[in-house]
Amino acid sequence: MNFHQHPHTHVSQVKIKVENIKRSLNYYQEVIGFRILDQSPNRARLTADGHSTLLTIEQPENVTRKQPRTTGLYHFAILLPERADLGRILNHFAQLNIPLGSSDHLVSEALYLNDPDGNGIEVYWDKPASTWKWNGDQVEMAVDPIDAKAILAEGKGEPWTGLPPQTMMGHIHLHAGELNETAEFYTNGLGFEVVSKFGNQALFISTGGYHHHIGLNTWNGVGAPRPARNSVGLSSFDVHFPSEEKRNTAISRLKTLGTQVNYEQNGKISTEDPSGNKLYLTI
Repeated sequence: MNFHQHPHTHVSQVKIKVENIKRSLNYYQEVIGFRILDQSPNRARLTADGHSTLLTIEQPENVTRKQPRTTGLYHFAILLPERADLGRILNHFAQLNIPLGSSDHLVSEALYLNDPDGNGIEVYWDKPASTWKWNGDQVEMAVDPIDAKAILAEGKGEPWTGLPPQTMMGHIHLHAGELNETAEFYTNGLGFEVVSKFGNQALFISTGGYHHHIGLNTWNGVGAPRPARNSVGLSSFDVHFPSEEKRNTAISRLKTLGTQVNYEQNGKISTEDPSGNKLYLTI
């Protein structure tokens, strides 16, 4: 499945803020299985394949603990290539007594956990797209129990040796202050399509017929405030476009919506959604 490569627009990497960089580095290496690509005293870029960055963690100056009931990160989602990989990491988590949530979403099987600062993480694998059920332009998703025994059996008791090189940033799920204006930003602005709705509380958007590259919810409350800049949580994420033409089209549409687009000194282009979540527009 090629939902995270050309010609699709997708989330390619995420940057989060943590309270203690050493503690977080230990967690993301030993528990999740990332490798360090490079690091400085207060920042580290993490990889699965040794080349591309999937996650960056940073410890801001005067960092504060994660603020409850704000906009920002619900979870970022690490996509594993095979069900057997999910079985191996599930066994690994069990051996470490890591508290977990889990769900069979019909399109995927997922595990949920939090890092030491309360940043949400999903680890999942996708069922074959040929098995996904669509009602018109809406994909069927659910929150059913996983078959943990079957998933563990796929792993064959083999040890977890870290994230496979083919691991990708599968999607990001965000707390939003409201959904209508936020949906307009991502659809009419960035070019995503709504593929699933959960009442008036959550929606899931994607390109290319994926079940979702971005999730949005108001579970922290309609009108939830933005977190402080130096608090633990989401710093930014990258929306990766297949071409400069596609990115320029999105920039034009964002400006038509009245959204500010920032051209930073390092050549990067950034913007914020209506809930204050920062994203970089990359190619």
